[in-house]
Amino acid sequence: MAHKYDSWRTLTEMKVDLALLQETCKPPSDVAEHIEIDPAPWRAGVRGRWRTAIAKLSDRVCVEWLEPKPIASTSYQEFAVSTPGTLSAARIYPISGDPIVVVSMCSEWERPHFSTGSSWIYADASAHRIVSDLAIFVGRQKGHRVIAAGDLNILRGYGEGGSKYWRARYDTVFARFDAMGLPFVGPQHPNGKQAEPWPSELPEDSKTVPTFHSNRQSPATAARQLDFVFASDSLADHLRVRALNEPETWGPSDHCRILVELKC
Repeated sequence: MAHKYDSWRTLTEMKVDLALLQETCKPPSDVAEHIEIDPAPWRAGVRGRWRTAIAKLSDRVCVEWLEPKPIASTSYQEFAVSTPGTLSAARIYPISGDPIVVVSMCSEWERPHFSTGSSWIYADASAHRIVSDLAIFVGRQKGHRVIAAGDLNILRGYGEGGSKYWRARYDTVFARFDAMGLPFVGPQHPNGKQAEPWPSELPEDSKTVPTFHSNRQSPATAARQLDFVFASDSLADHLRVRALNEPETWGPSDHCRILVELKC
């Protein structure tokens, strides 16, 4: 959402049932009166800057909000979140079929301890905390029904500049999702436009579709995918995940929108 009011207004123009949002500000009053949003406090986000959110945009689904609580103040079986603002969750009840837990997630950028003298930034540590927090919704080896989507601020299948070190770190995040029964389900080519020209850091056989552009780029020149969808095996075959990453469909944020269609 890039903390923009325009992102909220674009959202209301989409004919969708539910929106999983990241880096969002409090919606403007002209939008808030037309949608239903999870009740988490707005000032409790990551370092007070932003939070994830889930917005109900139609009457085709019933929604039960699942309250996130700081991990230090939760009891067993409550939804504990390591970093407030990085996760929002709800149980949705479709017109047909069993309920599904949906999760909006966003990894936070972090820096090494000052004693290292390093100028690195990294998000895989936050992504690992998110995976750990998601385990609360996986209560059996098979048959659970969870969809988790959002901005992890990491790469899939390669590292920046072709770095084997960073690829290895990022691979561990995807491996943990997969081991827990929440494999990556998209978006990937052909369900989205691939980068043009082809980035030198990207393997030739990659199915990556760009979902983010920097302030030196535009939707037309976006090159990196930072946004991913994961789903339970029981749901994966019923999902279509597509990146709306063409310049004319991108939207007002630095991240494009991702459309997840579920056939119950």
